[in-house]
Amino acid sequence: MRWTSSGEPDVRLEQMYQDVILDHYKHPQHRGLREPFGAEVFHVNPVCGDEVTLRVALSDDGAGVADVSYDGQGCSISQASTSVLAQQVIGQSVPEALKTIEAFTEMVSSRGNVQGDEEVLGDGVAFAGVAKYPARVKCALLGWMAFKDALVQASAAIEASAPGHRGG
Repeated sequence: MRWTSSGEPDVRLEQMYQDVILDHYKHPQHRGLREPFGAEVFHVNPVCGDEVTLRVALSDDGAGVADVSYDGQGCSISQASTSVLAQQVIGQSVPEALKTIEAFTEMVSSRGNVQGDEEVLGDGVAFAGVAKYPARVKCALLGWMAFKDALVQASAAIEASAPGHRGG
């Protein structure tokens, strides 16, 4: 939870974060599987049944995230978080996207000790409060872990098709 300068909980900020999550849930960004794509993955949270199918398209040289699209079902946390992920990483370089994933994972896994950097996470900072609810952390991370998996697969596919690459 964020605190005001007087040491009180910042209720307005918490409400704003809830509004951001609800907006991404009701109006998801980049939802709907698109082509072309370099990798497609399916992830499920076995605890609650949330699921996501996520596609990643990298730039031709493999250095940047050209597109992220997804479809899935689940709670508002998992679906809104995946919407935020897609909005945040499209257009980033692969190293920037990995830094964003790392920052989000650290924030939601911190049990409330890491607030998150809005410069890095954008709307992702709205999920800082999830860290206080360990059962919901996996919900928030579902799309992010799917993206990381798809990113690795898409990068490997580009590397394997590069001129001069020798298959093993």
